Amino acid sequence: SQLLEVKAFDARMTSTKDKIVLDVRTSEEYSQGHLSNAVMIDYYQSDFKQRLGKLDKAKPVFVYCAAGARSEGAVQVLKELGFKQIYDLKGGMNAWKKAKMPTVK
Repeated sequence: SQLLEVKAFDARMTSTKDKIVLDVRTSEEYSQGHLSNAVMIDYYQSDFKQRLGKLDKAKPVFVYCAAGARSEGAVQVLKELGFKQIYDLKGGMNAWKKAKMPTVK
């Protein structure tokens, strides 16, 4: 897995056609603004691992949370489940917004 700064994360995400953008925050956080086409799977829910397991392991995963702690945990679970290409947004949504990057509601 790779921990990428905002610009690098965005560039890699933009250049990757077939991908999964994964938001591991809560639905409340998600509704305040998220990345375009992001799938939300709440890190704190008991079925988190089970739901991740239903995603396509062949696709690269771009994961983020609010500040980086939950996405770091999610990366470990994704690795356990057999995902090969995992990109983690350094600083999470906080860094993304600070960089004035676009979000959707």
